[in-house]
Amino acid sequence: MKGKAFKFGDNISTDHIAPGRLFHLRSNLPEFAKHVLEDADPEFASKMNKGDFVVAGNNFGLGSSREHAPQIIKIAGVGAVIAKSFARIFYRNAINIGLLAIECDTDGINAGDELELDVEKGILTDLTNGAIIPIEPLPPVMIKLLNDGGLVQHIKKYGDFKLT
Repeated sequence: MKGKAFKFGDNISTDHIAPGRLFHLRSNLPEFAKHVLEDADPEFASKMNKGDFVVAGNNFGLGSSREHAPQIIKIAGVGAVIAKSFARIFYRNAINIGLLAIECDTDGINAGDELELDVEKGILTDLTNGAIIPIEPLPPVMIKLLNDGGLVQHIKKYGDFKLT
């Protein structure tokens, strides 16, 4: 995967991702996705291209347990969210809906850097500055869930939760 980095700081909450004042759009997720991360960067949704990366610091996705936050990130076309750490519920919701969430050191990544992510090899390459950042490879079960489009799609496909 290749894309541009959109850099955010620490403690980006689900309200930054899916603004509470727009919660009336929760029944129209494509419309809600047009406002993704609006409270952290008002121009994000209009500037990003499909496959670009959200890059953040610690505790990305803190706050409520609603699935709308990772859903609208995925619907907006973000290739992956790359952060130093994630709020536990956000991380689980992301995997469940098929949004790639990667933990690694993001300090050396700048806004606008071109990134290349190889999940299977466990490598994130910053093509702008040449840095190679190791990532923790995802367990095979998580890769399978992501490839299937998330937990619900996996169960629809197999009728049960199957690891093979």
